Amino acid sequence: MVARTARPHSLLRAWLGVAVITASLFTFLTTELMPVGLLTPLSSSLDVPVGVAALMVTLYGVSAGLAVTFIVAWTRRVDRRVLLSALLAVLTVGNLVTGVSPNFPLVLATRLVMGFASGVFWAIGVSMAMRLVPERHAGRASAIVMSGISIATVVGIPLGTLLEDLTDWRTTFLIWSGLSLLVFLLVAAIVPSLPSDNAVSVREVFGLPLRNVPLRSVLIIVVLFVLGHFGAYTFVRPFLEDHTSATPLFITVVLIIFGIGGAAGNFIAGYTVNKSLRGSFVIGCTGLVASLLLLLAVGDGKAGAIAALVLWGLSFGVVQLSQVNMTLAAAPETFEAAMSLNTMAYNTSIALGALFGGQLADNLGVTSVVWFGVALTAGSLLLALGTGRRASRAVAHDASAAPSPLLKD
Repeated sequence: MVARTARPHSLLRAWLGVAVITASLFTFLTTELMPVGLLTPLSSSLDVPVGVAALMVTLYGVSAGLAVTFIVAWTRRVDRRVLLSALLAVLTVGNLVTGVSPNFPLVLATRLVMGFASGVFWAIGVSMAMRLVPERHAGRASAIVMSGISIATVVGIPLGTLLEDLTDWRTTFLIWSGLSLLVFLLVAAIVPSLPSDNAVSVREVFGLPLRNVPLRSVLIIVVLFVLGHFGAYTFVRPFLEDHTSATPLFITVVLIIFGIGGAAGNFIAGYTVNKSLRGSFVIGCTGLVASLLLLLAVGDGKAGAIAALVLWGLSFGVVQLSQVNMTLAAAPETFEAAMSLNTMAYNTSIALGALFGGQLADNLGVTSVVWFGVALTAGSLLLALGTGRRASRAVAHDASAAPSPLLKD
């Protein structure tokens, strides 16, 4: 369970703090995935192939994934408000440098540093929100923070694409630098002091998957579905441009549709994960496989592409919330450690998905990247079906002793 501390601040300030942490998640996630909607103009402006431009996602994910467990452990005595403020400061400067960068190597180096900040936020953000409010509302606070994922998908990434269409990609990153600064100021003004009281040493973190079979199974499942999903999603704009002669406006619309589907999937999963974690994930992952196959089958037409993106977004929303619950339910006594491992697996897989997808796109065409997504998401589904029943029994046993705060209030 997440350790709880006395809260002298008001209930209003507590919920405002939850809202600010949600805004932080929105800012971090949109910054991480912003290049997805801007790959074509970015590659053209910086004079690099589309696959090479996707390294902006790859390196960001590499640093976010590989460094998170170390940084969280090394900063375990740092007040979490101070740490979050520092992370947002890195994001502000990083987006500013990206927007004015004269060359691609500087962009990559900047994204690498920003990835460190993003990874640490994913490990500490939800637990911070849960500590702000009365214990009976901890589950609600965590759900609100996780809704930032849907908000970022529905509003953030499509908005970035629209801003680029109205201005240019550099201005888009400068605007996001201003947004990061605003959230930094809000954190400083609203979020109270939160001394760290849940982080553990690096050795203990890496020992968790060795001792905890359900957690190990969940992490492998997460790696496979994230590789497949983001490998394909990173190249959705080039795919639509090649197959449907999509305009920037149409791409913006379908990304919004994808995000709305994700929000709906999150909403649905909010009810279903309490009844069956494994069932929710299996159904969502089946939808991911089906949506990618649908995109390959009928994605040459705009109506077909829209239908595929609706199913894709809906399924991703279900899978996303399911895997977070599965991770935390598997290790309820070591909240930040479990989240840091989840972050490592998730972001490293985003990076590798973009890297492998870039190689496929440059050598075999963007259609091959969608087939890559089909293969990996299907692998995740098969593993969940094969190990899920045994893992669910083990998770249920652990959760009965200490329920995951994301499962119920």
